[in-house]
Amino acid sequence: MCTLGSVETNQVGMRELRANLASLTRRAQEGQRVVITVDGLPVAQLGPVEPDDAEITIEDLAARGLLIPARRTDRPQPAAVMPLWAGTRIDHLVREVRGR
Repeated sequence: MCTLGSVETNQVGMRELRANLASLTRRAQEGQRVVITVDGLPVAQLGPVEPDDAEITIEDLAARGLLIPARRTDRPQPAAVMPLWAGTRIDHLVREVRGR
């Protein structure tokens, strides 16, 4: 079990999911997320129903297996924050910041 933000997350394999579906569903009803894995890789998520307009967080993306969260949490915040607009290429933004 790990904690992502304010939501506890359990990772379970398919065998455990089949054996404990009722209890895992009750946990989801109570607000916990259950990440279902196949061969150790996250493939699905069982959790509380959220409104469609809810913001997607890094924790949500990590729970879905779309990114790997940072191992270190003690790094300082960046000195500069750059706004990013839809369609902006990151390589162009980096080139602009570096002055090239």
